[in-house]
Amino acid sequence: MKTRRANRPIAARLRDGRLHLQHGPIDLVIEAFGDWHEVEAAYAQAFARFGDILTTLVGELPALRKPMGAAHPLLRGPVARRMARAVWPHRAVYITPMAAVAGSVADEILAAMKQGRTLDKAYVNNGGDIAFHLAPGHELRAGIFVEALDGVARLTHDRPVRGIATSGWGGRSFSLGIADAVTILAADAATADAAATVVANAVDAYHPLVQREAAASLDPDSDLGALQVTVAVGDLPSEVVENALDRGAAEARRLQRAGVIEAAALSLKGIWRIEGSGALAEAEAG
Repeated sequence: MKTRRANRPIAARLRDGRLHLQHGPIDLVIEAFGDWHEVEAAYAQAFARFGDILTTLVGELPALRKPMGAAHPLLRGPVARRMARAVWPHRAVYITPMAAVAGSVADEILAAMKQGRTLDKAYVNNGGDIAFHLAPGHELRAGIFVEALDGVARLTHDRPVRGIATSGWGGRSFSLGIADAVTILAADAATADAAATVVANAVDAYHPLVQREAAASLDPDSDLGALQVTVAVGDLPSEVVENALDRGAAEARRLQRAGVIEAAALSLKGIWRIEGSGALAEAEAG
């Protein structure tokens, strides 16, 4: 059954008290912790900011769907500008600002929630791309899923990480690679979102058991146009899996050395690679 998308911004409280915001394809689950009055005020601020997010983005879609070039795109909306900043470090490869849309929306709503508020911790989850806030002494744990709970990222105040994002060929967006999942920790959700796309694209192999189709044939509005995206990955030989993960791990290490990301967890056919220590180390043990 398909979920009916709201044609106007809506807010609802889930049974456990979390806030659910939806407008068209944007679907957020939000939770804040702290004094009740501060939490309720933060939720009200989140919904107030949410109102024109989608409308503003739609107004700039033509520019947001163009691949990055040598010149930084001139964009008006704050979410659109977040998107462009997040993909700018990756402009040497094919990437559009749309690669960071989910994380950028999460960052924008979290920023609105925090404005003038005192919260112990909070997160905005946009389909698995998560922006979070932590006051000193507090932490959050984020599950890493492929087919089941495969690991846990422990997020603490003292680490320079405030965003987590996951990409892979079977996710919500198209991928040029074959990774089942690539989870990235970074300074914000937009940065993590863009980097997850790039690293997932790098986990790649050309093999008869990998099926691809032009993105535009699957979705005429796709920002990937005629590029071939992965639609199926068969039971690949172990050496093909290892080589594909090697490529992705090398890209993750490059981004880590450049200071773009903090850590990465890459998964393909049940094999995990962890780049960076600390928060994501538990994913390998699963």
